[in-house]
Amino acid sequence: MKMSKKIFLDVHAIQTLPPSNINRDDTGSPKTAQYGGVRRARVSSQSWKRAIREYFNDNSKESNIGIRTKDIVKYVAEKIAEIDESIDKENAFKIAEETLNKAGIKTAKGKARALFFLADTQAKELAKAAIEDIKDKKILQEILKKNPAIDIALFGRMVADDPSLNEDASCQVAHAISTHSIQNEFDFFTAVDDLSPEDNAGAGMLGTVEFNSSTLYRYANIAVHEFLKQLNNDKELTTNATKLFIEAFSNSLPTGKVNTFANQTLPQFLLITLRKDRPVNLVSAFEKPIKSNEGYVNMSINKLVNEIINVEKFTDSPLITMYVSLEDILNYEEIGEEKANLKELLESFSKELLKLLEEY
Repeated sequence: MKMSKKIFLDVHAIQTLPPSNINRDDTGSPKTAQYGGVRRARVSSQSWKRAIREYFNDNSKESNIGIRTKDIVKYVAEKIAEIDESIDKENAFKIAEETLNKAGIKTAKGKARALFFLADTQAKELAKAAIEDIKDKKILQEILKKNPAIDIALFGRMVADDPSLNEDASCQVAHAISTHSIQNEFDFFTAVDDLSPEDNAGAGMLGTVEFNSSTLYRYANIAVHEFLKQLNNDKELTTNATKLFIEAFSNSLPTGKVNTFANQTLPQFLLITLRKDRPVNLVSAFEKPIKSNEGYVNMSINKLVNEIINVEKFTDSPLITMYVSLEDILNYEEIGEEKANLKELLESFSKELLKLLEEY
């Protein structure tokens, strides 16, 4: 199969959440959105991207994962001390800050003015440049541009002080929304003072927590051809990193109020496609909200499957479609290869993607 110049990965999931508040607004309420004329539960893309990055840190076999911090001077200074033990902590901090300033990253009192996204390999190379007293801005900026971390390549980097250090994102993540309308509810709680007098019938504390429950449609895509360029045309690394993203997308979960609600769920349906024309978000399947007294998961999955079939009236057929489902679905023979579990899907997908990249 000859690969086109462009290839896009689409990842779709249906995931149900019991009473929870995994992503709240400035008032503490679960985030919501209007769609199809009704109020939907919503989980922001930023929230789930953070959860995905945390999954990378905990589970990636690749060492080049990024760190986002204002303490970038301290981070590079630590690398300097690791490389050359003769440089004391104070001097390491001083030459790290000087080198970062020369590279165009402005600092104040030892901290960057905004959060800065830096790969581990980039930090080590900057540390070497600091030790060697390299002052050429072009050389230092080239260090910051090459060998980006997997998550920097996926989610991008914006540097207001110097736009030339920006990194375009190869990944887009949608805000997850419920496939049905929701109403937020309130949990009224009390806490008892264990040492209060026995004749004191009052509570030691009163409060409320807002929550809702929902079945979510989740979506993300990767421009694999751009991701490949960002990773220096390393096809095996690109394949492994894309596989890791799908795994993280499936297994990660924002942690808002998780100790209160223990809402540790997994997707009931996961579908991936590789397309040569364009990415396709299938949220249109749920523009008309689902109404049910017998649960939303099965109906959500089947509406999504129907939308996959319908959308091909406007697009080319996907190069590859694979899915894992915990529910029986209609028209399953029309949408692609069913896999027994996530592990089998990831292994099959990796083989197919690497084969396509070898033909690129």
